[in-house]
Amino acid sequence: MNNTRVVDIAQNLMAKNDAIAERLRTRFAESRTLVANLLSSPGSGKTTLLEATLARFANDYRIGVLVGDQATENDALRLARSGVDVRQITTGEECRLDADMIAAALDGWQKERFDVLFIENVGNLICPAEYDLGEELRVVLFSVTEGEDKPLKYPLAFNTSELVLVTKIDIAGAVAYDRAAAAASIRQVNPQARILELSARSGDGMGEWFALLEERIRARSLVPAR
Repeated sequence: MNNTRVVDIAQNLMAKNDAIAERLRTRFAESRTLVANLLSSPGSGKTTLLEATLARFANDYRIGVLVGDQATENDALRLARSGVDVRQITTGEECRLDADMIAAALDGWQKERFDVLFIENVGNLICPAEYDLGEELRVVLFSVTEGEDKPLKYPLAFNTSELVLVTKIDIAGAVAYDRAAAAASIRQVNPQARILELSARSGDGMGEWFALLEERIRARSLVPAR
């Protein structure tokens, strides 16, 4: 097997993705749209978090949501109940979203600019971390049930994310979650990451998440269009 050929193909694919991501980034900057890319393993609570977030912001801002899954439209249908614009991206055999998928999903959809576009990536902490989607804010979630060493096992997802959301904090006591150990794992791979602990179901910590988002949405809207 020619390993050089495999490397060349991988490099070409990533170069193509990065070029498309840069065009998307320019597009989002011109429309003054905050784009948040949410990464996590399956079951960490991305969809539940987004449901609560849309309930809080749907009446105040123009919001779009792109949902990535290998199969089914279950999460997209849940989020569409909020009344915001939602599109499903079904990836089939692919374990992640890439910039080309985002560009195709946006084609002909965005009649007016969004104040914020949420991308719910495929549930996977490996492949999605490798792909730039043109986002401004990359967020990684992990729940208190997953183990405090999750950041050490999947460092790329954590060291490329600006924000770490520790979810399901309302059951931390029941699962003997070690807050100090989790924070140490995060800091080891990303000393600069901001860490928020929250529960979308109980509402614990959600105010800080909402405040952060609102600050970023408003800051983006004040940036002059190019």
